[in-house]
Order: sequence, then structure tokens, then C-alpha cells
Amino acid sequence: MKYMLIMRATDESFAAFADVDFDQIVETMGRFNNEMIQAGVLVAAEGLADASEGVVVDYSSETPVVTDGPYGETKELFGGFWILDVASREEAVEWAKRAPMTGPGVKAEIRRVTSIDELPQDNEWIQKERAWREATGQL
Repeated sequence: MKYMLIMRATDESFAAFADVDFDQIVETMGRFNNEMIQAGVLVAAEGLADASEGVVVDYSSETPVVTDGPYGETKELFGGFWILDVASREEAVEWAKRAPMTGPGVKAEIRRVTSIDELPQDNEWIQKERAWREATGQL
């Protein structure tokens, strides 16, 4: 099963790491990523650019409204994610407990990634997506 570990932090917890040397951050994250690679569970991992570079598309009105970042309220921001292929939610939790660069205000949200196999296979659009995934080596 695949699980996404979504790293969330507050403005304050981001600020707490502002003085940490970038090379140290890369090494710390790299060591953790390497542990997951060696264990055969890491599928993908990416950090996200600063929220001030993002936009929000709000679908509350008939015409979607686009707002430049940072987000209106920054209680918690996504900082990055890992996608793990593990046997259970509990195993994903155990990896999340070991994540580096954590502390007060930092949280990991763990969500199962649904598989295309869980969707109705007789659906035309699912069949098209399956064909695309096969053609691009994703199945």
C-alpha cells in the first residue's frame, strides 16, 4: 500500500530552522531518505517552495478566484512530502515518527494513496488512464 506523508509546519516552526545551515538540512534529509531507499519503501519525495511563491484557487464562487501566496491564513503550511510503499498504515506511522527536522509546530499527515485498481475498471476514463500509465511505465 502507498501512503503519503505530508509534512506540515507553522510559520514559527519554519522560522526555527531559518538559521540551520542548508547543507546540514540537505544532509539530514538525505540520510533519512537513504534509510527509506535502503528499506525499499521510498517511492517519491519532494520539498515545496515557499508559500509566498504559490497561489490558491478558491472554488467557493461560480468563477474560481485565484489569490497569490502566501495563503490567507498560515497556521499550517505544507513543506514537502514522501510517498512510501509499505505494508500498513502502522508502518507508515513508524517512518513518520523517525522523520528529521521536526519539533514544536511540525506535524506529519499520513494519507493512503488510492490505487487505480480500486476504481471501476469498466469505466472508459479509468481504462484511458490505465493505458497512459502503462505507456509511461507507471504500472
